[in-house]
Amino acid sequence: MELITVNNNIDNHVISENEIITSKGSFIEANTKQVTLDHLKKECIIPVYSDNESSISHASFIDAAKEVVEANFSGYGILQPNIRISHTIRGRVPSAIGKPVKELRPEEKTIYYQRCAFMIEIPEITEIVNNNKLSLTIGGVRALNQENLYSKRNLEKFKVFIGFKNLVCTNLCISTDGLNSDIRVSSVAELKGKIEELIHQFDQDRFLGNMERMSKYSLEELQFAHTIGKMKLYQFLNKEEKVGKLKLLMNDNQIGTIVKNYYEDPNFARSINGEISLWDFYNLMTDANKKSFIDSSLERNANAFEFVIGLTDSLQNKTKNWFLNQRVLDDI
Repeated sequence: MELITVNNNIDNHVISENEIITSKGSFIEANTKQVTLDHLKKECIIPVYSDNESSISHASFIDAAKEVVEANFSGYGILQPNIRISHTIRGRVPSAIGKPVKELRPEEKTIYYQRCAFMIEIPEITEIVNNNKLSLTIGGVRALNQENLYSKRNLEKFKVFIGFKNLVCTNLCISTDGLNSDIRVSSVAELKGKIEELIHQFDQDRFLGNMERMSKYSLEELQFAHTIGKMKLYQFLNKEEKVGKLKLLMNDNQIGTIVKNYYEDPNFARSINGEISLWDFYNLMTDANKKSFIDSSLERNANAFEFVIGLTDSLQNKTKNWFLNQRVLDDI
C-alpha cells in the first residue's frame, strides 16, 4: 500500500465539544474522536491501492453525501457534518526516517484514519415519537480495514443510512430499509447516485409508525429478565439453532449495558413497577450500540430496530417468540 500526501500539518486536528457547530452529542463513542471536514481535506494523506490508484477519500465521501442532502432538502437548514474517526495511522516522510520523535517537524508527519463515520442532521425536519423529538439524519461509514489496499483498485465499499436522531439522548434510529451497508462503487458520481437512491426509497411514514407502535407494548420485569437471558444465550447458539429466531448482533458487554441502564438511564429506565416499554427498551439498545466500533455500528443499530419490532409483532399478535417467556405471553 502506498500513500498520497495531501497536506502533512496535523496540529490541532481534533475539535473539542465547545467548538462543535454541527449537531450536538456523540452518535458513536467507542474509541472515536471528532474532527472537522477541513482537517480531513487539508491535513490527511489518502491511501492508494497497489497500482497507485487513489482510494475515494473520507472527505470526498462526506462531500458527496453533503451535496446530495443539500440537493434533496434545499429548502431546509442543514447542519455541518458531525464526523468521528478511529484507528489513526501515523507515519513520516522519507526524509525523516531515523529522526527522533521529539525532533519531528509538523511537515514531516503524516496521518490518516482507517475508519470514519459521519452524520448530517436536518433539524428543521422533525417528528415527535412517543414524546421524544426526532430529527432527520443522513450519514455514512467508511472502514478501510474492509478494503484490500494491497491489491489493484476495484469497487470500493461504503455504508450509508437515513434515519432519525433522538434529540433526548442523541441515539440514532435506523431501520434496515434506511441502511445500505454494502455500496460498491468505482467513482464519487456512482456513490452520489447510491446515496440519492437510498433517500428516495426510504419509507419515513412506515418507520415512524413502527416506532410509535413500540410504545404500546411493554415487558414486565420477569419478561425483561427472560429476554435478557435469552439474548445472552443466543450468542452461543450454533448456526442451525439460530434459524427461525430473531437475529441479534449485540455483544455481551452491550447487553450488560442495557441491563445497567434498565435501572439507571435518566430517560428510558424501568417504571416504578419494573415495566419497560419496548420504545424504552429499543433506546437502551441503541444507546448501548454507541460502544460499537465504527465498522459495525450501523448494522447493529438497524438490527436493534428489527429485533424490537420482532418483539412488538409477537406481543401484538400473541405469536411464539424464542426471546419471550411464553407463559407471560399467554397472559396478555
